[in-house]
Order: sequence, then structure tokens, then C-alpha cells
Amino acid sequence: MTPGTTLSAIVEAAGPDDLVEHLTRHRAALRGRLLEHGALLLRGFDTGGIDGFEQAVHAFTGSAPLEYAERSSPRSTIKGRVYTSTDYPPGEEIFLHNENSYQASWPRTLFFHCARPAHTRGATPLADTRRIHAAIPPEVREEFRERGWRVVRNFHPDLGSRWQDAFRTEDRAAVEAYCRRRGIAAEWRPGGGLRTTAVRSAIRVHPETGEEVWFNHVTFFHVTTLADEIRQGLREMFPEEDLPTHTYYGDGGRIPDEVVAELRAVYRAESTRFDWRRDDVLIVDNMLAAHGREPFTGPRRIAVAMAESYDGG
Repeated sequence: MTPGTTLSAIVEAAGPDDLVEHLTRHRAALRGRLLEHGALLLRGFDTGGIDGFEQAVHAFTGSAPLEYAERSSPRSTIKGRVYTSTDYPPGEEIFLHNENSYQASWPRTLFFHCARPAHTRGATPLADTRRIHAAIPPEVREEFRERGWRVVRNFHPDLGSRWQDAFRTEDRAAVEAYCRRRGIAAEWRPGGGLRTTAVRSAIRVHPETGEEVWFNHVTFFHVTTLADEIRQGLREMFPEEDLPTHTYYGDGGRIPDEVVAELRAVYRAESTRFDWRRDDVLIVDNMLAAHGREPFTGPRRIAVAMAESYDGG
């Protein structure tokens, strides 16, 4: 298989096989394939439900799942540190992104378990961040390399995610301390709101492969990536600096809309998809593969866990 062909690694059970036992027996080989392909789909295994899924995370990584901190999307806890996938309305697309790339640290490995597939669509598309990096026009890529990227989040008391939910606390001092430790500027706004600003690198080096990867939320958080009616509504409600989320170059300069459109086009051109089957388990190297969600119909239920925290500075 050629490196950078995300999801060409599909591992199917040859017969009755327990997922946890399989991951334990073949852990080294599977981790090698994950580095090569960016994602592994394990199909036909006995997963043992949510308890087994949680054990599978430990079997593959040697560590327990991580807590979902500094939240940017609504999720419900299924059990312990196993969550639902993003609780957005089924008719909405979730654009490709890398989990928590706006943070100072992020999970290296993501796990998805299909408890119930959708009736139609509902795939988790994937795109290789090495191929995205290579496909972005060099002048665009170098602009971000030199200037970095900035994410501004506004937590409004009466719209969208509240800061109390994002930071899992009612204590302002605890939020301020968290932000100081992670290079985030925090500004309390009139009426009980909060604005956070962080400057991050748009390009990272994978700690095991040494490859450069396109790893950021530049496109995902940019207001132009929202659906037309949502974008128009937010722009009517707020000036740009008060939008719930928006991105800029690291020095605060505006990213031209056409540049973000070009980035979206690269993500879409590099994306691949598959249709979920019940009890499928998808393992993703979070730095090598971006993921998203198609709109869907029916009672889709995907469990998510994150593991192996990495401090990117």
C-alpha cells in the first residue's frame, strides 16, 4: 500500500474474533499500519459493546481514554470517557478537521464505534493531512508557516456553547488559570460572555514519521465554512470580532475568503469515505488524518473516544 492513502487499511475478522484480543495480539503490526495509512477500519469483530470499546482503546494504546476538554462541539457522555459523536442536527455536514488542533495539546489517536448505522449516508469522511499539505499551493502554505493562525472564540451567554460548558467549570479563576497554562488570552465580556484568542502553528511535524502535516482548524472555524443560512444569520447578528468562532493569520490579519475556499477544495479533493456497518471500529491517527461527518437520515449512533495526549506547545 502507498503511504498517504487514508483508509486503504481495512482489517476484517476471518471468523469469530474478539476485538480486544485481536488488538492485543497484533498491536505492533496494527500501529505500524496506522502510521502508514492514517486510519484503520476494523470490521466483523466482536466488540463487546461500549465496555468492550473502552477496553479496546486501552488494548491499542496502553492507556485509558482522555477527557474531552476545552470543548468546541456538543457531545453527550455515554459512559466514563466514551462520548457520542458531535450532537449536531443530522441534516448538517461537519467539515473535515483534526480533533482539538486549536489546543496546545491534543489526542494522538481517535476511536469511533458504530453502534447503529444511519439509514442513508452518515459516513465519517477522512483526508490524509500529508496529502493536504502537499496539495495546498506553496504560496498559501508558506504564508501560514510564517504567520501561523489565530482562532478567536466568543462564548455568548444566550447563543451557542457557553464557557461554563466548554471549560467544564463555573469558576472564572479556573478558566483564567487554564488559559494561561495553554497560551490562550481570555477576555471577559459585558453580560457574562468570554472571548478567547490563541495563536497556533498551522503546520506540524508528526512525532513518529517526521513528516509535515496540515494540522489546524483554520478552515473549520472560519465563518465562510458554515452553511449559507447559518453564516448569513450570524453575520447579521454580530460584527466579525464577536462571531462565535473565526480564524485569522497569527498576526491578526484577515485570511481572504478565496484562500479559505481553496483550502476547503483541497480537503474535499483528498477525502475518502466508507459506509458504516454495525460494530465497525475506526482508529484514526489524529495528526495524519482529518475527519468529518456527512448529513444523514435515521438513528445513527457513533461512539467516540480519544487517547494518547500529545503536547504540541
